[in-house]
Formats: sequence, C-alpha cells, structure tokens
Amino acid sequence: MSNKESMSISKPPFFDGNNYSHWKAKMTIFIQALDFNLWDIIIDGLEPPHIISQEGIKTLKPRSSYTDDDRKKVQLNAKAKHVIICALNSNEFNRVSSCATAKEMWDRLEVTYEGTNQVKDAKINMLVREYEMFSMKENENISGMFVRFTNIINSLHSLNKCYTNSEMVRKILRCLPKSWMPKVTAIEEAKDLNTLPLEELLGSLMTHEMTIKNHKDEEEQDKKKKKVIAFKSSTTDSSDEDSDDEMALIIRRFKKYIAKKKFGNKHFKKTLPSKSETKKEEIICFECNKPGHYKSECPRLKKAKDTIKKKKAMLATWSDSDESSSEEEENQEVAQIALMAINDSDEDED
Repeated sequence: MSNKESMSISKPPFFDGNNYSHWKAKMTIFIQALDFNLWDIIIDGLEPPHIISQEGIKTLKPRSSYTDDDRKKVQLNAKAKHVIICALNSNEFNRVSSCATAKEMWDRLEVTYEGTNQVKDAKINMLVREYEMFSMKENENISGMFVRFTNIINSLHSLNKCYTNSEMVRKILRCLPKSWMPKVTAIEEAKDLNTLPLEELLGSLMTHEMTIKNHKDEEEQDKKKKKVIAFKSSTTDSSDEDSDDEMALIIRRFKKYIAKKKFGNKHFKKTLPSKSETKKEEIICFECNKPGHYKSECPRLKKAKDTIKKKKAMLATWSDSDESSSEEEENQEVAQIALMAINDSDEDED
C-alpha cells in the first residue's frame, strides 16, 4: 500500500523512516504542486494571530476575534500539517504529533534524519569529497555512471549545497577515462561548456558509446569469420597431406611386393643365416670361452697338439745318449714343452 500511495498523484509520497532524502525531495515537489502557499507556510512558519497592547505586550487573539486574513493563514497551516501527517507512518506520526505548526513538523524530521547543522556540515564535506573524487569505473556504461553522479548531486542539494550546470558538465568530462579523450576534446571545441545543458552532454556521450559498441561487435564478428576460414583451410590442408602420406605408403608397400615376386624366395633364403649357423653362434667353447665351436674343435688345442708332435720329432733326432734317460724326465720335458707350446699359441693369438 505504501508503494501504491507514493505513486498516486492525489496522495503524498509515503515515508516509513528509510531514505529520508529521497522522500524529502518527492514531498517538496508534491506540496508545491498542491498549493505553493502551503510550501511558504512550511518554510516560513505561521505566527499565531495576536494582539499588541499599548504597552507592546503580545497576547493571542481569541478565535472569535480572528480576521479573514488570520483565518486563511490558520487554515493553510492546518492543511500543511494534514498533508505531512498523511505521508507518515505511525512511528513518525508520534514523533511530530505534538508540533503546533507545519514548520515545526518539517524541522523536527530534518533534525532527526539529517542531524543538526554540525552533522549537516559533516555530511556535506563527505559528499563534496565523493563529488571531487568521482570518476567513471572500469566496464561501466554512461547511464550507470550518470546515476551515481546524480545521487551525489541530489544528496548535496537536499543539504542546501548546489553546483552550477557548467561545473557539473566539466566534472563529467573530467571523470571520463583516457579512451574518451578524443570525444571530450571534440565536445570542448564544438560546444560552449558554460551553456551546454547536462542532459545534452549525456545524450552525446551515450550516442558515442553506442557507436563504439557497434564497432567492437563488428570486429568480433570479423575475427570469428577469419577463425572459421582458417580452421577450414587447415583441415583441408591436413586432409590433403594425410592422403598424400597414405598414397606414398601404399606405393612403398607395392614396390616391396614387386621386389619379392621378382627375385623370389631363394634370394632371401641365401641372405638369411641357416639353423646350424645360428646354433653354432649360440654354442660357447669351454676352453677359450668364445662362441661358435665346441671344445674339441677349439683352435687353441689343435695348435698345442701340433707343437707337441713337432717337439717329439725333434727329440727323436737327438743323440742315443738321451735314450738312456728315464721315462720320468722325458715325460717332464714333454709336459714342459707342451706348456711352452700352449703359452706360444696364446701369444700368437693375442
């Protein structure tokens, strides 16, 4: 119901104790539109009708002695009080119900929610700092920035701190980011900032923002098209390369097949080692520890046997005196000769 009443033309905006500055601005407009004399009574106040005696003492007039002018003033005051009371909830009504005039009601609400003059000055200083430090945020559009700016301006206006139109226009141009500097320069050269309305500046900035957004959308679409074309070309190139590789592989296999048919299996059998050779390669000699032969076929033992035979033949040609030697000495000499032959054969192999 409070929202419906605040949106009605015939009913004042409803105040529930929250966002007083917003309600104050709406209530001021509503009272002025209803009757501007009511706003004068609220701001200037009403002095009750009185009589000044010869001694200069003021005394209240009885209602029976009111003039027509006095009755009009009293009636305007009562009407202003009625308008204010109709806009308040029960808690706020209890706060101002004891006030005699509409001005007292209005002032009491201001002191309650805006504070005394000292509190007002502190709020003004805080808002002025926000105004001076105001700048457009990253990824913020013009309309959102302007909403934040107007909130600060309205709050200052409710505290009787106002800026001129030219000051606000220059502040908006200063708070824009560096990417907007060409547009700011164009506006400063083409327009007179002292007479440029704030709304016209807002419209020009929003138009420029729309053009920038359209250019960005077009660039993104072009990039997407280029990516699609590049992807298609890369896929076609890769498919062509794959087909070429497959053809080359098929040709190599076909050539191998023709070569096998041409030379036959005998050519390949000759080149391959036989089973006996592979078996011999796997055998290791226990005499010399070399692969490819048995111990009985070891060349080291063959050389040793040959040398022994040669030595025996040489011993047979020696003198007969040697025949009288004992068989044991002969055997020892034969063994020594065999050892010498084995050592000689090792040296030869090395």
